[in-house]
Order: sequence, then C-alpha cells, then structure tokens
Amino acid sequence: MKWVPKEDATLVSYMVNLHNVGTFNADTRFKTDYLNELERMLEKVLPHAMLKAKPNIESSLGH
Repeated sequence: MKWVPKEDATLVSYMVNLHNVGTFNADTRFKTDYLNELERMLEKVLPHAMLKAKPNIESSLGH
C-alpha cells in the first residue's frame, strides 16, 4: 500500500502527540497498544483511507 503525503504527515503528527502525552511511552519506545490508538486517531481524520494498525501502519513504520 502506498501512503499519500497527507497520510504520512498525519501519522507523524499523531506519533509526536502520543509521545508528548506520554500515555504510550515505554523507555525509548512506544508501548504495545500504541498502533491501535494510532488507528483510532487516523480513522477520525482520514476515514476513507481505511488504515489498520496491522498491516498498514505497522508496515509504514518499518516494523
């Protein structure tokens, strides 16, 4: 799946927000459930993108 620039920018913005809030932080990484939270956040602003934590978001992050 190819991401468009708007999706990339939104993903990065939300990851920074998650980090700044601190709820999903664990040492130098994110806690396990952060992908599901990103999925919920992205669904609100990009509903037609139909992005899922696995495989879409996970593959975009290079996991």
